[in-house]
Amino acid sequence: MIDMHSHILPNIDDGAKSIEDTFQMIREAERAGFEAIISTSHYMEGYYETDAPEREVWINAIYEKLQEQKTNIKLYLGSEIYFSENIISLLQEGKASTINDTNYILFEMPLNAEPMNLYDVIYEMLQYELIPILAHPERYSFVQKEPELIYDLIQKGVYMQSNYGSIIGQYGKKAQIIVKKFLTNNMIHFLGSDVHRKNSVYTHIPEILRELEDVVGKEKLKELTTDNPKAVLQNHQLDVDEPIPIKLSLKEKIMMGLK
Repeated sequence: MIDMHSHILPNIDDGAKSIEDTFQMIREAERAGFEAIISTSHYMEGYYETDAPEREVWINAIYEKLQEQKTNIKLYLGSEIYFSENIISLLQEGKASTINDTNYILFEMPLNAEPMNLYDVIYEMLQYELIPILAHPERYSFVQKEPELIYDLIQKGVYMQSNYGSIIGQYGKKAQIIVKKFLTNNMIHFLGSDVHRKNSVYTHIPEILRELEDVVGKEKLKELTTDNPKAVLQNHQLDVDEPIPIKLSLKEKIMMGLK
């Protein structure tokens, strides 16, 4: 498995607080069955602004130490870029980074409000031949109310990365309900831990994988955890199933607080 989304670098963002935490999280990932981790530290203008060269130095130093320790897990550089109309310039200036220097870019939106210029920024990314991946769509409150937005974004060329913990309720009941709908409707293309702390997500991976396999099956689970992330790292085009528009049942709407 390849972890598409993590915050393992120390004192870069709200993730690992020390280098000891970093190595503990990596050991947890290896025990959980991950062969590689993509480090996607937040890049948020005015708040988290450690540039790509500095983060790459961290990645290389940590990987060198892992090799000394005979730890076989691989590390790759990326960013989780907070939504901004300046995304292109942040990449051009070497502040934020794509995933492993490919065309794939991980971005996130504000949790509680859809950006007014969302489609304009996505169009600009596509014009620059970037391939946008939206982090944890199930967590946004406005998506939970109108999940058809995600279907529309996929149709526009955006891929979706869900968090492992969502399926077991780590982000609340609404996220748990909606991520299951996304998974069964071919609207999730990658899974990531979004790990920020030791003893949090990775230690629950066996339970999470069982839940996910019940929802999507073994073959699809391999696609989400391994095949698609590998294609991204190699800058290959994805071959994904056509998404199915979401229809929430009355019971699901009540559980989501929509009725």
